[in-house]
Amino acid sequence: MAFNKKDLLGIRELTVEEINTILDTTDSFKEVSARSIKKVPTLRGKTVINLFFESSTRTRTSFELAAKRLSADAINISVSTSSVTKGETLIDTARNIQAMNPDVIVIRHSSSGAPHQLSQLVDASIVNAGDGAHEHPSQALLDAYTIRESKGRINGLQVAIIGDITHSRVARSNAHLLTKLGAHLRIAGPRTLIPPHFEEIIEPAEGSLRVCNSIDEAITDADVVMMLRIQRERMTDAYFPSLKEYAIRFGLTMERLKLARPDAIVMHPGPINRGIEISSEVADNSNSLILEQVTNGVAVRMAILYLLLQSGGVGEINP
Repeated sequence: MAFNKKDLLGIRELTVEEINTILDTTDSFKEVSARSIKKVPTLRGKTVINLFFESSTRTRTSFELAAKRLSADAINISVSTSSVTKGETLIDTARNIQAMNPDVIVIRHSSSGAPHQLSQLVDASIVNAGDGAHEHPSQALLDAYTIRESKGRINGLQVAIIGDITHSRVARSNAHLLTKLGAHLRIAGPRTLIPPHFEEIIEPAEGSLRVCNSIDEAITDADVVMMLRIQRERMTDAYFPSLKEYAIRFGLTMERLKLARPDAIVMHPGPINRGIEISSEVADNSNSLILEQVTNGVAVRMAILYLLLQSGGVGEINP
């Protein structure tokens, strides 16, 4: 199926067919990263700008590697070294970047909707690399790719997502994506960190979403256990008594993991807080695919850049 999007702003806007197109295209690019020379000329002459207003290790590096492995020119701009520190607005920054004729702008911003605003101001393709607590589409796509690669399917799987749901753009994007592909989601965490009526976030889909009363209820017989980080940098109130109590009530231990199916996989978008949301024993266990998620992230982002520029009419591009 053709992919005709100019931008990747969120999962909610994508159809099942478009999601599967990205996942299927990723297969072609994963092989590139396994070669001794990890580069193809697919996007030679194109320019990708990473515009990050929040800190990032995995996502920014992953997009940079993805662009370079496709032979595009990759430029990184962080807020600490940009004119934003001199008072420049996001709109003026975008217009100045547009004047340099980039082909793709990858943006992470603390405000929900910032990528959507940018997409209306510039001709370049916009990729949302995380906007506030709204969405993080490329993370959800690499999570789905990792699940499909490990389990051979997503439809019908029981997926537990545990942790700080309120501040997690990963949880929102995964809720949209995994239910569209037919997975059944169970959500658990401190009630103070689960938004009211979170079940209603998804649109009618083949899959389903249920908020559970405990982590044990969510994990029991799960095929996938996805742990989320407590985003203390976004918290302005006390959402739970202490980290020690959080670890006891909501942390994933080997004992607790035994409630899931024997072949259950463990995932985490990173960075992980060992001993809080996940024990080191679980994080380093053979069931853990946390580093595989990072590996797949590069291939998924190569597919995203390729498909966006292909649909933008840049001529023949072959993976």
